Amino acid sequence: MIRSGKAFLVTLLIATGAPAQSGGNFTITQSTVANGGGPVAGGSFTVQGTTGQPAAGTQMNNSPYSEFGGFWTEFVTPTAAAGSIVGQVVDADGNPLEGVAVRLAGTQTRLAMTDARGTFSFSNVEANGFYVVTPARPNFNFAPTQRSFTQLGAETEAVFTARAASNLVNPLADTDYFVRQQYVDFLNREPDESGLAFWINNIASCGSDQGCVTTKRVDTSAAFFLSIEFAQTGYLVERFYKVAYGDAIGNSTIGGPHQLAVPVIRFNEFLQDTQRIGRGVVVLASGWQQLLQSNTQAFAGEFVQRPGFVNAFPISMTPAEFVDRLNQNAGSVLSATERDAAIGLFGGAADTKSISARALAVRQISDNPQLLKAELNRAFVLAEYFGYLRRNPNDRPEPTLDYSGYDFWLTKLNQFGGNYGNAEMVNAFLSSIEYQRRFTL
Repeated sequence: MIRSGKAFLVTLLIATGAPAQSGGNFTITQSTVANGGGPVAGGSFTVQGTTGQPAAGTQMNNSPYSEFGGFWTEFVTPTAAAGSIVGQVVDADGNPLEGVAVRLAGTQTRLAMTDARGTFSFSNVEANGFYVVTPARPNFNFAPTQRSFTQLGAETEAVFTARAASNLVNPLADTDYFVRQQYVDFLNREPDESGLAFWINNIASCGSDQGCVTTKRVDTSAAFFLSIEFAQTGYLVERFYKVAYGDAIGNSTIGGPHQLAVPVIRFNEFLQDTQRIGRGVVVLASGWQQLLQSNTQAFAGEFVQRPGFVNAFPISMTPAEFVDRLNQNAGSVLSATERDAAIGLFGGAADTKSISARALAVRQISDNPQLLKAELNRAFVLAEYFGYLRRNPNDRPEPTLDYSGYDFWLTKLNQFGGNYGNAEMVNAFLSSIEYQRRFTL
């Protein structure tokens, strides 16, 4: 089964003695196929319920490829098993330090204390992930301030130089640390050199004017919400879930107990899928648009093959039924012309088994301008919880474990016409005790 984030050699296995095939549409159903055949190219290929044999097949290329319920272990390019980060904390003279807390942030957040030799380790870490190691306590600072690891091997080593802080100042007070954290929290990557320098200098231009510094910090952080990179990764993922699954229903006590429609996506889903689309992308770097396009296309294809999506949208649905349900989930945003165009992606087929057409339909509706406008404020508030607080809006320490806080901020943002500055949203989250404690506890 194709899995998100894994590398695959796409190979079509055809029956013994089969000739080379090209063009047209090919479907292999409920079969065991083995022992080769000729090259396969062109056309559209669908494999359903198939068990592949490792000894069979030749490469398939230049064609849409679909797989339902297949078992294709031979497709997986071997990658490192779950790895670990093994590190050491030393002082400025290179002497090991004990008792320094180290935080690993990624799919899960882990905390380790160094032993008497200054070493620490994080085990059972997925090899194919994005992780940042930072100081977890304010009484020490690290150099480098933080470090990211991607494509971990079975073991990845790191050395950090620690220096005792003169006081228990939150590391966010340091401009370099603050700016770097915005990249990590919202773009899921280490900053590029030019971008980091730009935003640091933007804040440093205030000099000793603390009012100016506060304003610049708010504007800097907000810029990440409004960036092209976040818009085409995080916001796009939120809309994918909206189009696919509609809304969830949450409870709120704001203005009296009531229910409200809330985004269905959860933090872990958002984090994983945003990282999937944004992998390797640095806006304005050479080739970034092509890489982003490729990542998004791959994600869309994976998304529509997930069990939850297939259960919600059986392949027996007609194209009209498929598009109409997506449109209904999105809030009926399609014009008649747009609806016809989405249905036309299936090329007149009676069903919706085409993975490429399914993926393109979801993506086109997710990018619909009416949906973009309607969903922006909701996604903005949700991203504040996900980015700053690293949790769902109804998780602890939310006092009532519901969406009252989310409801409050969405109502306020709507009242100010989406102007986050006048609504004081970004500043409120940046200065919140919960956010500050992420870096001091």
